[in-house]
Amino acid sequence: MNQSELHSKPWIIVVGGFLGAGKTTLLFAAAKELERRGLRSAVILNDQGVALVDTEYASIHGLQRGEVTGGCFCCKLSDLIHVMDDLRKFSPDVIFAEPVGSCTDISATILQPLREYSATYRLAPFTVLVDPERARELLGDDAEQNLKFLFTKQLEEADLICFTKSDMNSDLPAIEFPNVRQISAKSLQGIAAWLDEVLSGTISAGSQILDIDYKQYALAEAALVWLNLQVTLRPETLISPAMVMGPLLDNLNTDFTAAAISIVHLKAIVSSPEGFLKAAICANGQEPIVEGDLNASPSSILNLLINLRALGTATEVREIVEKNLAKMNIYFTDVQISCFHPAAPKPERRITERKSDAPVSIQA
Repeated sequence: MNQSELHSKPWIIVVGGFLGAGKTTLLFAAAKELERRGLRSAVILNDQGVALVDTEYASIHGLQRGEVTGGCFCCKLSDLIHVMDDLRKFSPDVIFAEPVGSCTDISATILQPLREYSATYRLAPFTVLVDPERARELLGDDAEQNLKFLFTKQLEEADLICFTKSDMNSDLPAIEFPNVRQISAKSLQGIAAWLDEVLSGTISAGSQILDIDYKQYALAEAALVWLNLQVTLRPETLISPAMVMGPLLDNLNTDFTAAAISIVHLKAIVSSPEGFLKAAICANGQEPIVEGDLNASPSSILNLLINLRALGTATEVREIVEKNLAKMNIYFTDVQISCFHPAAPKPERRITERKSDAPVSIQA
């Protein structure tokens, strides 16, 4: 296929996986690999709330991006298609779409409806990323049952499963599934091969459609607290992103642990004209995975974003975050904070029979 044909009919690659599986990191690494091949890409990010760390991170790295906020792709399918169409002005060969990490039933509510747009887009197989350490935790007998439900349902509907962080995990948990791969966005192991495979057309998209109890699904999602915070920091004396990030994460971890609130995924980014620092953890007491410039110079104005998913109550989580924001003893403005338990998922469409791959002429 020549370049003009690629640009006119981009691939849609939906990459799912549980919170903290490494979806965004993989997509950024894959975008760089496509750029090396002379191909263009864009990414669509998704969240139950607004003010996304990943959107800010994509902006810093100059990646063409869109976002669907205020609900999962399944409940905002029209918004997803609108963003896909809008990104076509950049003539991408590939559009990555990253659904919310607690979502499942992607095949029936997203992939099957998108198959109706085969005259405009090409749909790649649904890849589900799996963090080996998280898999061992959530597949165990003593796993938190709501998280285990979400995690196992995500595995059941995958077209392709990729264990992530292969540079740090050689002992993988057993998963009975025909298409299992290993990748590492850090070492780039398997990234090129994964792209070759999902863009080859040899694996069908949306081959697995779940039998899922939506009442249980709603209860499982509602067990999580969702907090998104955006604030502008204006310190009296210059401070660096690292001087903000380190104490903040330490204090949040201490307070959440003391309150018996389990951190499921916490992402934060502090940016300034001098540089940025991004950090992520997937459990209480875990050493943060840090990206950016630890030595960025101090600044008089910084932007802080926090996206937190935890097991607890929204009231407690918000109080702890607000207390730690005040504890920083820094003047701040433009505060946006939302903290809630997700509402029951209500897909715009749900198709439980796999449709033909034949093109259908439908306007998005």
